[in-house]
Amino acid sequence: MNDILIMALPFGAGLILGVLFYGGLWWTVQKCLTSAHAPWLFLGSFWLRMALALGGFYIVAQGDWKNILTCFAGFMLGRIAVRILTREPSHAA
Repeated sequence: MNDILIMALPFGAGLILGVLFYGGLWWTVQKCLTSAHAPWLFLGSFWLRMALALGGFYIVAQGDWKNILTCFAGFMLGRIAVRILTREPSHAA
């Protein structure tokens, strides 16, 4: 039981990192559609999101591969969450 609680922290951190990373990507694409400076916005967003994700993984890892793997699982769940939350509503005919 204690192991589950210990692994919940890296998983939660990965979930937050995934939502921030992929949510930021979605936001960037939406803003770049109407921006006059789209290349700079894409570049800045990429570096900011990458620094946040890699820095978060480094902090969460604490030298243990289990933490990285658990964090990555949360990160992928964050991707799925953003994909579901940003889905276009389907129009039934």
